[in-house]
Amino acid sequence: MNYELFAEKMKALSDPNRVKILDLLSCDTLCACDLLEHFDFTQPTLSHHIKLLRDANLIVTEKIGTWHHYSVNRELSTEITGILQSVFSSSERCICHTTINEKEDQYEKVSHL
Repeated sequence: MNYELFAEKMKALSDPNRVKILDLLSCDTLCACDLLEHFDFTQPTLSHHIKLLRDANLIVTEKIGTWHHYSVNRELSTEITGILQSVFSSSERCICHTTINEKEDQYEKVSHL
């Protein structure tokens, strides 16, 4: 797991307004004007939030005519769900098991010398 990339995604979700934007986009593809109806801030503030979400690859943008339409990156949402599930449960891919296995492998290599 790339902890830095995962932390970047989580950082983008650290603001309640960005989480709300994702929640709204989980229902449908929306343009900025539709999103703004749900908030009490300006269009430049929305653009800032959208940029952070897009930079984290949490949303995708499609230009239709002169309008930008935003939607949730479904592929990434599945990946993030899997990572969270992995982090909160013990499995063979867990870092503690991986680290132990790597140390055992290294010990076996050294002991055979």
